[in-house]
Amino acid sequence: MTHASHYAAPVLARTREELAAALACDAAPRAVVMTMGALHQGHFDLVAEAARRVGPDGTVVVTIFVNPLQFAAGEDLDTYPRSLEADVVGISATLAREDGTPAVGRLVVFAPTPEVMYPDGEPSVRLDPGPAATVLEGRTRPTHFAGVLQVVLTLMHLTQPRWALFGRKDAQQLAVVSAMVRDLAVPVEIVPVDIRREPDGLAMSSRNVYLSAEQRQQALALSRALGAGREAAAAGADAAGVRAAALEVLAAAPGVEVDYVAVVDPLSFTERAGAGLGLAPAGGEAAVATRGEVLLAVAARLGTTRLIDNTLLTLG
Repeated sequence: MTHASHYAAPVLARTREELAAALACDAAPRAVVMTMGALHQGHFDLVAEAARRVGPDGTVVVTIFVNPLQFAAGEDLDTYPRSLEADVVGISATLAREDGTPAVGRLVVFAPTPEVMYPDGEPSVRLDPGPAATVLEGRTRPTHFAGVLQVVLTLMHLTQPRWALFGRKDAQQLAVVSAMVRDLAVPVEIVPVDIRREPDGLAMSSRNVYLSAEQRQQALALSRALGAGREAAAAGADAAGVRAAALEVLAAAPGVEVDYVAVVDPLSFTERAGAGLGLAPAGGEAAVATRGEVLLAVAARLGTTRLIDNTLLTLG
């Protein structure tokens, strides 16, 4: 990776006015990557894909905002890792070619405060994220996806991109955002980007910094559980069998408190394994398809840290 000192300084905007000025009269292709900061290689994969989409003359906008509407009481809003300076260095380095020249025409980093994003305080008009937001992550964090959609739609309006890139690790977020764009006719193309993993298989997450050395090793049970599910699917197991194989691994792992192991439709989050974790199929359990693509999703706690992971599988 080229050191960021070779890369022209990005435009750092902290207010809506500064962002508007940075994007004024910019007719180049534009992509946005929305983050809460504490960036890791998974985020930089999104930035790199954004650069590939916009091309050498395009504009990449990276937003860095710890959105309070996504956090319920007792969650880690105040302690969520914040590292703006290091984040900007990492973004700049990601968008530098080997010779140090920029890979895109312009880089804009938008790092607002809550007062900038929500100038009138709590928004009076709120979005309903729909049925898919009531299960799995939505059951554990019932206000979370409404807060996600609030900030995502606002940032889409402020940045006006052609593409918005989201990681597959937050699979339910990806599904809910995609549904919002479809149902509200938002003129943006959602681009999913694959999960980036550590060499030992752990999905990269900003919350991994909370893990002790022992918990870091115990957390590998999540990716091992997904591997067991993949092996079961390859051996011909149905959705219930895939779930059972993954749950067996995760439930037996020391130090791991299982939240859920679910097999659902990756777009609608309809239940596929008969475990009552996803949305009920319109025609009852008899309507659950036994073939096709499914999402195996897991969530667990290690101490006070909650981690999620998932993989797409094909049944039948």
